[in-house]
Formats: sequence, C-alpha cells, structure tokens
Amino acid sequence: LALSSSAFVLQLLKDKQELGTRHGKAAFGVLLFQDLAVVPLLVITPLLAPNSAGMTVIAAVRSAILKAAMALSGIFFAGRVIMQPLFRFVSKAKSQEAFLGVCLLTVLSLSFLTEGLGLSNTLGAFLAGSLLSETKYRYQIEADISSLRGVLLGLFFVTVGFEIDLLLVWTKLGSVLGLLSAILGLKSLITLSLAKLFGLSLPNAIQTSLLLSQGGEFAFVTFGMARNLGILTPDATRLLLTSVALSMAVTPFLAQIASQIAKQLEEKADFGHYLGQDREVTEIVSGDSGSFVVVVGYGTIGKMVCDLLDRKFIKYVGLEVDPNKAIQARNRGLPVFYGDISRPEVASAFGVHKSQCSGVILTISEPIATNHAVISLRRTNPDLKIFARAKDELHKNRLQNTLNVSAMIPSTFEDNLMLSLPFGGAVLESLGADKEEVATILENKRRELVAQKYGSDGDDVEEEEEEEEEEEE
Repeated sequence: LALSSSAFVLQLLKDKQELGTRHGKAAFGVLLFQDLAVVPLLVITPLLAPNSAGMTVIAAVRSAILKAAMALSGIFFAGRVIMQPLFRFVSKAKSQEAFLGVCLLTVLSLSFLTEGLGLSNTLGAFLAGSLLSETKYRYQIEADISSLRGVLLGLFFVTVGFEIDLLLVWTKLGSVLGLLSAILGLKSLITLSLAKLFGLSLPNAIQTSLLLSQGGEFAFVTFGMARNLGILTPDATRLLLTSVALSMAVTPFLAQIASQIAKQLEEKADFGHYLGQDREVTEIVSGDSGSFVVVVGYGTIGKMVCDLLDRKFIKYVGLEVDPNKAIQARNRGLPVFYGDISRPEVASAFGVHKSQCSGVILTISEPIATNHAVISLRRTNPDLKIFARAKDELHKNRLQNTLNVSAMIPSTFEDNLMLSLPFGGAVLESLGADKEEVATILENKRRELVAQKYGSDGDDVEEEEEEEEEEEE
C-alpha cells in the first residue's frame, strides 16, 4: 500500500506537460525509487507464507537471497553473452516484427526463469525490462514498442476497473470508505511532511503528496500472490484490491484539486518568487546538484527546448524578460524566472560563471537582443559554451565566426512546430547527448505534436498521406 502507481501518475504528468516541474520531478524520483523497492518486495512476500516448509526466517531469507542471486547471475549472463549478439543478428533483418518478437521472448523467458526458481514471474518481467534498457539497441526497442504502449496502458486501466467489486462496495461501504480514506490521507500526510523536510515549497509539496496518494499497480501482484500463498484471505484480498483500485480512480480528481490549491498559493507569493530568489534556483545552480544549462527566452522555441531538456533529464534554469510569460511558467512550477541575461549581475545570480554551467542556450527571436546577450556573456565568460538562435544566414555567420557561438536557424512556422525540432535536437547534441537517443526523443515529441494537431499518432498521419498520394497518382 505504500507504493504509488507509476502508470497513473506519469500519464497524468505527461498529459498535463508537468514532468519538468518541481513537483513532477519529485514525484518521478519517488516512483523510480519505489520501482526499485519492488524487487525485494516480490522476493520477501513468499517468505511470509504459513506453509513455508517450517523454515526459520534466517533460512528463508538465505534461500531467497540464493535464488535471487541465481536469477540475477543468469540474467547478467544472458545480457552480456546472448542478448547483444542476438539483437545484432536481428537488427540486420531490419524488421520491426523481429525486434518485437525478440523483446517478447526475452520477457517471457526471464519470467519463466524466475518462476522456476520459486520467485515471482513479475520479478522476471521487471528485470527483463531493465535488461533491455541496458542494451545498445534500447532506443530502437523503445521506438518499436511505442505503438503498443498506449494500447497496453489502456488495457491496464481497464483491468484496474475490473478489480472494483461494486457488490463489495455496496455491502461494506463503511469499510471500503474507511480504508480508502486511510490510504489517501496517511500517504498524503507522510509525503507532504517528507517533501517539506527535503526543501520543496508548500505548493509543490501539496501537489507531490496528492499525486502519490493512491495505491500502486504492484499491489495487485503482491496481494494476488499473498492470497495464493494463504497469507491473506480471499475476502481481505477483495477489500484491499477494491480500495486500491478506487484510490487510483480518484487520482485525476485529486491532481486537479492539488493544481488549483498550488495555483492559488503561487499567486499569493511575493515577486521574489519569480526573480529566482528562492531555494529552487540555489539547488539547481549549486555545485552539489551537478551540471545545468541556462535557457534564455521562453517563447515557442524556448518551450520546445526546455521540454526536450526535461526528456533528457538535463537540469536547466529559464530566463524570460516578459514578466507575464515568466509568471505563467513559474505558477506551473517550472524553473523559469524573470531576468535579463545581458545584465552581468543577473547572469552571475543564475550561476552562468560557475563551472557547473554546461552552457547558455539563446532562443530569443530578435537578433539585436541576441547579439547584446552574446557580447555581454563573452565579456565576462570568454570560454562559455553558447548555442544561439539565428535569424538568417548573415546573422548565423556573424555569431559563429565573430563571437564563437554555435548557431542555427530554426524553422518557425506557427502551424508546424515540428519543423523546429531539429533546433532542439542540435541543442541536445551540443550538450553531448547520443545521436540515437536524440533521434528517439525527437520522434516521441513529433508523435505528441501530431496527436495534438490531428488527434492521432504520427504513423496514422503518415499512412493517410501515403494513401492520398496513391489516390492522386
């Protein structure tokens, strides 16, 4: 019950474009740690069975550790000796079906392996995903299975609905509501306290706590296993599963309530909150938090660049001279602040002079403002990496040859933001991202833009365009 639902929370954050916000990153970090905690949970659960052959706790733990070590050793051997050559052989066929087949074979094989060792087959599937993510073909695998992700996620949501026993809710309404309230209330209170303890602001802490207040999808696996092992009675299992499913069902409503509360609290904050005079900026630009970049301008191109940086998990600080844009972004929890990068004191306040600053990305549309900012930055930081948006070829050549700036001319058709994606891809590559990973990130972003515009994914649109071309011929 302590675990939260990665499927529900991440989908909500993705739909609302809040993965890059402070509360979105906090929720993602908690969910990632919880997913890692699933492994020992699935290993320990069978040890609680009443008919565990009379073994002592120490003997049972020793047996579980030995089985887990055997499973992990076999998976490690498969990953290093079998998986890489197998995927290399399959990649020569250039067949998406072959890639999908090998992925399914991997998942099923490792599930049967862990089940044969007396562990959970879910543990094997989880480890199979981890194994596939570590291969050098992970970007191709992610691209190939992206078309199935939405279908499987929808199927998962349907199965969650099936777990709600309406007859149980009607006959034991008090017990269900009491358990549901306890799950949501206790988890929200604990998460809120911990979020405040670790330095989140009250609006971000409230949003994080309500987002993570539901039960997780692994509850269905664990409770089902406990029922089969005789740890839980069938009636207790039904009550727990129904309560967890209901907690998931109310998550979107809780997220909406949290957003409204956070918005009201943000609007009541003083203007220093929008100038970067708070703890969030200090955490980002401090030496302990790793490298970061500064994105100047939060218009159409700036938003796209920030979104791609979030997808690559690159920390950034945004600066915008338009106070309305800065306030709107800040109220959403994004690290975007009001400030003029051409002023040395502002650049210094946001850590541009620090060695942890990987570079400055200028997405300003006005060439005069861009030149002014570059000259000011070069005056105080001659070796700073700068990637700038150029207006035309003449402006681009001047930035590159005179001011030692990496520059690119983005396409800025308002009706087709996809033409500007190469600019964001060039930014990621300039920061050291792998070309294959950049291509995958841009493809996922392209699919989202197509879905927003046409209500379908990129493959459907491409098929429609091909059919139209065939009809014209």
